[in-house]
Amino acid sequence: MQDEYRTVARAGMHETEVNRSRFLCAVAPAATEREAQDFVAAIRKEHADATHNCWAYVVGADASVQKASDDGEPGGTAGVPMLQMLLRREMRYVVAVVTRYYGGVKLGAGGLIRAYGGAVGEALDTLGTVTRRRFRLATVTVDHQRAGKVQNDLRATGREVRDVRYGEAVSIEIGLPDADVDSFRAWLADATAGTASLELGGEAYGDV
Repeated sequence: MQDEYRTVARAGMHETEVNRSRFLCAVAPAATEREAQDFVAAIRKEHADATHNCWAYVVGADASVQKASDDGEPGGTAGVPMLQMLLRREMRYVVAVVTRYYGGVKLGAGGLIRAYGGAVGEALDTLGTVTRRRFRLATVTVDHQRAGKVQNDLRATGREVRDVRYGEAVSIEIGLPDADVDSFRAWLADATAGTASLELGGEAYGDV
């Protein structure tokens, strides 16, 4: 797995105008290829009267899925520059749709490439990006008597408490960078007089 990746901070839209043509770039996070395709379909439906709805998406922390469409623009002048902009910005798990309303002035191949790629770049600048870092899910199991203090200590040291479950004991789910596992295990033993246990789970990504 990649140690970290960047994605768009939130879904949104940014509009630019080039030689009287309107370019509306809608960008959104997409956890799966299906999510990306559904977003494209929703924008196409919303702007069914547009001249073109060109799109590109990158899915996978290692950019394993990369797809783009020119939607009727000359080959390689829309979807590819959009995709290249996403990759140049090292964006992952993201989908972009640029809707064009033709303004009566032809832009030529170079103009189209600049307009479509630029629309994506400006949208990313406007909406902002976030970095997500790989971490290991871990479950701390502790008795009820110590659970409150452990939760407070975790939050005080900047650990995100992802879930808390109450049973015979209290299970607290957190995320740990791999490099911190040994030091955290030592801290936990010290903080609970050796009464708590730590169980490591799978890997996930979270905001840095």
